[in-house]
Amino acid sequence: MVTHSINTADVVVIGGGVIGLSVARALALRGAGTIALIERSHPGSEASSAAAGILAPQAEADCVDDFFDLACQSRTLYRSFASSLLEETGIDVELDNSGTLYLAFTEEDEKEISRRYEWQTRAGLPVERLTAEDARLIEPGISENVRAALRFPLDVQVENRRLLSALVEANQQHSVLLMTGTNVESLRVQRNKLEGIETSRGFISSRNVVIAGGAWTSFLKASDKALPDFRIEPVRGQMLCFDSNPRVSRHVIYSPRGYVVPRINGRLLSGSTTEFAGFDKSVTAFGVHSILTRALEISTLISKLPLIDLWAGLRPHAPDNLPVLGPYKEIEGLFYATGHYRNGILLAPITGELIAEAVCEGIVSPLLASFAPERFTPIGVN
Repeated sequence: MVTHSINTADVVVIGGGVIGLSVARALALRGAGTIALIERSHPGSEASSAAAGILAPQAEADCVDDFFDLACQSRTLYRSFASSLLEETGIDVELDNSGTLYLAFTEEDEKEISRRYEWQTRAGLPVERLTAEDARLIEPGISENVRAALRFPLDVQVENRRLLSALVEANQQHSVLLMTGTNVESLRVQRNKLEGIETSRGFISSRNVVIAGGAWTSFLKASDKALPDFRIEPVRGQMLCFDSNPRVSRHVIYSPRGYVVPRINGRLLSGSTTEFAGFDKSVTAFGVHSILTRALEISTLISKLPLIDLWAGLRPHAPDNLPVLGPYKEIEGLFYATGHYRNGILLAPITGELIAEAVCEGIVSPLLASFAPERFTPIGVN
């Protein structure tokens, strides 16, 4: 990958994960001018490549709210998103539309899926209730202990590492300047307006900056003006990968405690932990044991599969579990696209579109209202 160096840009995107790459591409498609993407390491090398690629808002939601609406709208965008990337780059991101199963193994699990089925049915969402026998007909490899299940036909998956490769290639095709191995040291602000950014490779003048720094967001500082009063914390998620040939399952399969994700090439992912462990990306014995226990609950066949890889990633977590999206009204030209936590892959298409629209056209979608950076500022404090 060619690393560029410049001293001025129309828009700077800080962070080269799936969110930063999606925003930069969307900006380029809208004709935003010279776009520089600044990445401290290599694009997609952190949480984005460590993810499972699940696009399952229905399987994970407990109610309809603004976040659920945002997630569902992003899921809807994925078909055209994947198709456009294939056309631009020739890379198939392997959007798999098999759907997602959610299994119940205990009486409490059955109550949980009943609640989920009832509110989603009332909301007019596609969801199917299955008996244990129905579930085993669809997925013969699941445990005999399953008691009931739900099927979410619209909850799907994408091969996130191929997605990252496609986004990097698309950005290069659209002449986005990728500056890798570069740290952003501070934002230069004068009279509530951005002037640019100080980096480890020098100053870059720009009137528009998008912060998509993931778990590293809170290291950013600004001259002459305080940034929003919130902290993005890293949350470690450990993952296991098995060789599953022949495939154990066709669907993404959840339980209330874990999940397994089958890939077209025979890999089977299982995860994940949720640990406030700072910036430590270690894989631990406890993490491996807990993930394996949950995976074996879903299918005992996994006990016979070779374990071929394991890793951990750091999810960016905001104090209220919601992403931070949109312009920061206190600093002209500053936009946030961070804090996506467990949903960075899912929210990539819509984040790119909404942030690019705000930067290029000055239009702030109502969808962003609940996720504005100002929400962390105490009422009555300037």
